Amino acid sequence: MREIPAKELEQKLLAGEKLNIVDVREDEEVAMGKIPGAKHIPLGQVPNRVEELDKEEHYYMVCRSGGRSGNACQFLIQNGFHVTNMVGGMLEWEGDME
Repeated sequence: MREIPAKELEQKLLAGEKLNIVDVREDEEVAMGKIPGAKHIPLGQVPNRVEELDKEEHYYMVCRSGGRSGNACQFLIQNGFHVTNMVGGMLEWEGDME
């Protein structure tokens, strides 16, 4: 599974790269702030909402610490998606939030 540190993902955003970020935390966690532009799909809903994602795109998966997003990555990889896990999760995120 591909991984990216939070700081490197932040630098990509600051450089203006168009990124597909999916936050798999629960509603109450996301209410405290998420990466600007991130799509929110709670981990438990990923299998039922997979049709919202495009296999031609690359996705960066995010959660609180990197564990749940890692699980989401494994599921999506098995289903033919291109994904990268943000290691350390939002605990490591120092960038802007919305």
